[in-house]
Amino acid sequence: MARVSTYLNFPRNTEEAFAFYKSVFKTEYLGHIARFGDIPASPDCPPAAEADKNLIMHIALPTLGEHLLMGTDAPESMGFTCTAGNNVHINLEPDTREEADRLFTALSSGGKVEMPIQDMFWGAYFGSFSDKFGIQWMINCMQPKQ
Repeated sequence: MARVSTYLNFPRNTEEAFAFYKSVFKTEYLGHIARFGDIPASPDCPPAAEADKNLIMHIALPTLGEHLLMGTDAPESMGFTCTAGNNVHINLEPDTREEADRLFTALSSGGKVEMPIQDMFWGAYFGSFSDKFGIQWMINCMQPKQ
């Protein structure tokens, strides 16, 4: 089922922030906590620095209703500059790749593509961009490639 979630980036304290949010919402993390050290080695992606391996790559926490709060660490050692204003994304999870492509193309028109939509190692069809108004979006479709 399609859904929308809020995705937060933190400089190096995602674990601390999500422990706080977990205590407030009194819910449990959805799935496992993925860390940068879990990324499989590939020629396109060098391994994480030793100091970054335990940082959170992805975490999800139900809040109210069907809403998910998701997050990641965005360390400067990986080229991120995390400041208030650029640390929140609207994450869209459409049911089909066709809808993912449509949303990506329409919303990114006139904006800046950060990552073209493509198959990712975690099994999603994913892309990210800022729209022409500076709002940051992620498209994450879990429909398998056919």
